[in-house]
Amino acid sequence: MSWPSKMHTTLCKLSKHHWLLHQAKNAKESQQEKKRKVMVLESHAYTSLRATYSESNLACFSREDVLLQDVDADNIDESDPCWQVKWQLSRLIKKIVAKHRLEDAVSGAASSATGGTSQVSTANEREVSKNAVPRVAAHLTANQNRRHPENILSPALQNNLGYKINTWEAPRDSNSFLYNVRLNNGELVIPQTGVYYIYSQTYFRFREPEGVEPDADPDSDSVRNPKQMVQYISKYTDYYPDPILLMKSARTSCWSKKAGYGLYSIYQGGVFQLNMNDRIFVSISNKDLVDMDKPASFFGAFLVS
Repeated sequence: MSWPSKMHTTLCKLSKHHWLLHQAKNAKESQQEKKRKVMVLESHAYTSLRATYSESNLACFSREDVLLQDVDADNIDESDPCWQVKWQLSRLIKKIVAKHRLEDAVSGAASSATGGTSQVSTANEREVSKNAVPRVAAHLTANQNRRHPENILSPALQNNLGYKINTWEAPRDSNSFLYNVRLNNGELVIPQTGVYYIYSQTYFRFREPEGVEPDADPDSDSVRNPKQMVQYISKYTDYYPDPILLMKSARTSCWSKKAGYGLYSIYQGGVFQLNMNDRIFVSISNKDLVDMDKPASFFGAFLVS
């Protein structure tokens, strides 16, 4: 082959090689450009996704019914972009409400124990407080400083209800107390209409009158004269002038003349409907036998409902 032919062949090869290199370079640059464009698109998509997510959360919080609807975990609509936000928010609100209710309940119990009042913060607690039965109770013991019948009993009552005990121990110690109840002349004044449990016990002691000698015969089985003992619990009302009997208990006892004295007690109690300003009291049939021993003679009542 001649030299010009060889030169031409060589130039053709160089030109083709240069073209291949140029094509490879262009292909590489095109691939890098595509990669860059993909990265830019991914970045834009990520930014757009974050913005959309943020806007959707804000939209969930701005909905009017977000705090008015209960979220049911078993009935979730995954097509709703707000369901997860509402579910988490609902759980948080329930935890906070439960915590505050527990704190209010503990605070109310502590305040009641110290005689204070608790401010109720929820509708349910206000309803419970409204329906709660107030503390209405009284327990009175005998006044040992006035053991003579003339000092503790009133004149005979009408309707054959004996003699009213008009003197009880003032609530100065733990044995006697008055909670929202007033004591007036031996009568407990009822503060509100309701069902009450009323109770009383009276102590009786029989002593042989002075100057009466016991039977000279120690073997005598004769007995002292029997004594009748009756305890009455009655009430006064604003609608009737005379006392109304609620309940009574009675016994007649005899004992040997060998005994120095006889001791008896009568207890009774019952549930009654009473009206506001009713006045309940205790009376006994035989004023000479009553013994106002503090632990043995008492009178009380408390509100049931």
